[in-house]
Amino acid sequence: MSDRRVALIASAGGYVGPELAARLAADGHDLVLGAPAEGLVARCEAAGARVAVCTSDELGRDHHPHFAATLVERALGEFGRLDSAMLFSGAIITGWFLESASTEDLDRLTKGIINAPFEFLHAVVPAMVDAGGGQVLVVTSATGARTAPRAPLYSALRAGADHLVRNVAAEVAPHGVQVNAVGTNYMDFPGYWAAMGGETPERRAKLEAQVPMRRMGDMAEFAEFCKVFLDGRMGFATGQTVQFDGGWSV
Repeated sequence: MSDRRVALIASAGGYVGPELAARLAADGHDLVLGAPAEGLVARCEAAGARVAVCTSDELGRDHHPHFAATLVERALGEFGRLDSAMLFSGAIITGWFLESASTEDLDRLTKGIINAPFEFLHAVVPAMVDAGGGQVLVVTSATGARTAPRAPLYSALRAGADHLVRNVAAEVAPHGVQVNAVGTNYMDFPGYWAAMGGETPERRAKLEAQVPMRRMGDMAEFAEFCKVFLDGRMGFATGQTVQFDGGWSV
């Protein structure tokens, strides 16, 4: 078994996953990547990392119920260890509660926002408890920290995911395992623009004006922020949800 740390990025195909994986590779980590973006494996290998991949077919569309167990099995089988793990999941569904919220929306959101983190934590945390330590980061949403106009179901379920993180963190802290969450909002990526209708410069400017820092979050800076929770250098914070939203949730 190598002395190099092993990081598992369950969501390596988009959002912060590719940038985070590349930074961890450059920082001396080997990697397990779930459905990585095109070119990401070569990018990480060029930085000196060994990379194990679970394909979309292996993980299933929108992550089957045992997707995380598949990733953990690959990490332990390939490297014999698992030091850190990150998940981002959840679709965005908007609409006023009284006008458009439906049981079907709630079920769809629950699958991505509650069920996926549950399955992820249920797979990665026991492996770290057995090893006597580890770091887990679940990327949620800053909407869980305050009311979110036109996203009541999404906001409520994100708050539930944050509380799940706190409860799991409290349970496994005596085993040296850290479990934290980062809540985001107003991030510059295609999924946000599509959900919020940022098709025109005018609409984008209006959205940016809602952020106290008057700009959107950048994936490169967000990757650097996430890396602190995964690279083994910070070992005394757990059960926290830190907001990365330009001051929106203050």
